[in-house]
Amino acid sequence: MHFVQCGNPGAKTVIFLHGGGLSTWNFRDEAEILQGRFHILIPILDGHHGSDQKFTSIEENAARIIRYIDSRFQGQVFLIAGLSLGGQVLVEMLSQRNNICEFAMIESTLALPTNATAMLVKPVFSLFYPLVKKRWYAKLQCKALHIRDSLFEDYFRDSSQIKKDDMIAFLKANAAYTVKDSLSHCCAKTLILVGGKERGIMKKSAKLLRETIPGSVLEEMPGYYHGDFSLNHPQEFSRKLLDWISDRTQ
Repeated sequence: MHFVQCGNPGAKTVIFLHGGGLSTWNFRDEAEILQGRFHILIPILDGHHGSDQKFTSIEENAARIIRYIDSRFQGQVFLIAGLSLGGQVLVEMLSQRNNICEFAMIESTLALPTNATAMLVKPVFSLFYPLVKKRWYAKLQCKALHIRDSLFEDYFRDSSQIKKDDMIAFLKANAAYTVKDSLSHCCAKTLILVGGKERGIMKKSAKLLRETIPGSVLEEMPGYYHGDFSLNHPQEFSRKLLDWISDRTQ
């Protein structure tokens, strides 16, 4: 697994986990804002452009990052934040290792399996995959996903390079992911974020995560879409991260 890093290697380590179909640029601006305070790591999730492995499962991505943390940081980092698919990887990490981080931020993360959607991913996406390499289609996708215009070239470059089998695999995994019972033993101080304009199942997922993770806090952000916060409002996201740490260390 490839990691992009910046900041002070001697400072506390923060890991950002990008959304499905995206890449490290999902959190690039946050990394630039926070690199003076922290050592920042952003892994490229398996199956994405620039990764060194095909996508197999959310569980395996989580295990790979945990092994990396074990080898470099004695089994724990300061904070991990994840969006959507990256949020599911974070949830899985917290399930596999309840003290993998001191703080966690879970944004726009599906925690209720949508099995009908998972079954439709392969046949439906197989029809649309040739369009992934078309700029006009990528622009439509960016608009539908509410990704700001300044990130379009990043989105088009990376999404157009994802292999068909990998994209189908992580889309199916995203739709079918089920929260493990072991998440109830999570020790991280966890903030759960969901947009006020997200689908009902996303809000139900956020509620399930709050009910499952001991002491967690759920914030619904009025006016925000799926992934809107970290993708389009890096200054506000960074301030929220710092405030969350400050509030929980007093």
